[in-house]
Amino acid sequence: MVVELIAAVLSAGALYFVAGARVVQQFERGVVFRLGKVRGGVRTPGFTMIVPVVDRMRKVNLQIVTMPVPAQEGITRDNVTVKVDAVVYFKVVNATDAIINVEDYRFAVSQMAQTSLRSIIGKSDLDDLLSNREKLNQGLELMIDSPAIGWGVQIDRVEIKDVSLPETMKRSMARQAESERERRARIINADAEFQASKKLADAAAVMSDTPAALQLRLLQTVVAVAAEKNSTLVLPFPVELLRFLERAQQGPYPAVEQQPAPRAAAPPRGPAPRAADLPESGVPSAAPAEEFPADLRETLAADPLLEAVRPQRPPDVS
Repeated sequence: MVVELIAAVLSAGALYFVAGARVVQQFERGVVFRLGKVRGGVRTPGFTMIVPVVDRMRKVNLQIVTMPVPAQEGITRDNVTVKVDAVVYFKVVNATDAIINVEDYRFAVSQMAQTSLRSIIGKSDLDDLLSNREKLNQGLELMIDSPAIGWGVQIDRVEIKDVSLPETMKRSMARQAESERERRARIINADAEFQASKKLADAAAVMSDTPAALQLRLLQTVVAVAAEKNSTLVLPFPVELLRFLERAQQGPYPAVEQQPAPRAAAPPRGPAPRAADLPESGVPSAAPAEEFPADLRETLAADPLLEAVRPQRPPDVS
């Protein structure tokens, strides 16, 4: 009887031990609820015991959680539609607050990250999203970390992963970058031309003092052209010979301008002959000199050319 009683007590103790035994991992903390109320402090890693049926322990992972934030579409401050996604790194620093103050701290952090990311997009310019991400990451971290402190969660860091732009904006930015590079290339080319012109001006000043240097340079150019196998024939022609021929063509004396010959004055046009004055042949006969006006007769008498072409009266045959 006594043996059976001892065996029953040992069996009950074994069952109690098995039902109340708990093991907490190194990266976990345990929060014990006794009849719905937090009992004592947080259970540390290792072996621990709870009262079966009465106590209930929840374990909280203290490792850093990597949570991707879905891509959020928004309009920047300079009216550009973009899609931005990010990633949040956080961990639980207070297991009791993470269990009591929020129903699901993971879901809460995810929603807060999405709303904060939308807010950051609306407050920033496109250039800031593309080039000044460190500042945006810090601002996003502060916006998420402020409410997460009450949940027993600490935001370790927030990183913006990708910024998706519309295709039209990508083409515009590509044209802008191409124009900027072309502008830089032209500036560099113009600077090189300016430096080369200065060097050429210095070389011309040196060669003007020693004319033989110009001939040597000409011969050097001919050697450089003839070095390669080609069919180009270079014949140097002295510039002084061209200048001599130009002076010889001009001559020692200036050319005398020729005066144009005087033109004969055209006779005044009189009225057209009438049909009654025409002869039978239909050709008007030359008017006698006496029938011209007085001023025209004086002009005919003074000008020998007009005198030669003056019509003569036909001889009177009677």
